[in-house]
Amino acid sequence: MSGAWEQQPAKLLHHYDRTAQHAAHQIIRRYSNSFSLASNLLRGHVKTDIRNLYAVVRIADEIVDGAGYGAGLDTSQCQQLLDDYERQVLAAPHQRLHSDPVLHAYAISARRCEFKDEYLSAFFASMRRDLSPQSGNKQQEFDDYIYGSAEVIGLLCLQAFLVGQNPTPDARGVMEHGARTLGAAFQKINFLRDIANDTQFLGRTYFPQLEEQELDDALKAELVADIRSDLTVARSSISYLPANARIGVIAATEIFAELTNDIDRISAAELLSTRVSLSPARKVIVLARVPRIAAQRKGGSRS
Repeated sequence: MSGAWEQQPAKLLHHYDRTAQHAAHQIIRRYSNSFSLASNLLRGHVKTDIRNLYAVVRIADEIVDGAGYGAGLDTSQCQQLLDDYERQVLAAPHQRLHSDPVLHAYAISARRCEFKDEYLSAFFASMRRDLSPQSGNKQQEFDDYIYGSAEVIGLLCLQAFLVGQNPTPDARGVMEHGARTLGAAFQKINFLRDIANDTQFLGRTYFPQLEEQELDDALKAELVADIRSDLTVARSSISYLPANARIGVIAATEIFAELTNDIDRISAAELLSTRVSLSPARKVIVLARVPRIAAQRKGGSRS
């Protein structure tokens, strides 16, 4: 009888763990249907860890964008919220229980994946740039922002993918370069599809080229070509990933590649007045071809 009572606390904590991770998943489902669909193709702990990570990233992004703007917070208030949240995120892995279910879920994954504080600090630094635009070399500012807002997220995801793995230094280097490049591609695609909202409502211009000229068809084609170059580099590294991550990454890559194709098909004027998105039916079509793509690349698998 005493043994059953001794096991009860562990069961209660396990129940809270699962509930917190379910809450993190719901945030992703509500904010990114595309990402949620792609993450469904991940396996085991990887699926949970990626969802837990993205929930924290989403909340930080909402502080400086959607929710912060909707709540009527001024820059200093958003700055304070973001600073507080960064401290909580960095401290989260060192505490076993959190009243905030998203932080609780994130902490579980941060401990398992050993997420690097330097990557998280770089991410929050980029979020601050949204609140206080820098002045100086626009290309360098853009590169720094892309690194913190997107490339380090790719590196954090890679840490989750490689738990329990022991790749060679060369393989790890290829995967890290691919993770950074894919993250950069995803961010640039989002910049383009959100360009109307960013410029009209948030007063933000991300691409340095737009400091010198307005978006026209020629510039849009240049930006699309750059994104496609990033996607090509990223695709070449996917075969190095562990099997439990590979199909999910292919799915996300193909969804964003399809968005890029749609952006390429419309004019710059249309892009400045609408947000490009894929219908649920289009996403199903894209996901249906993922197993075939994965099979074609299986011959180059490194794990």
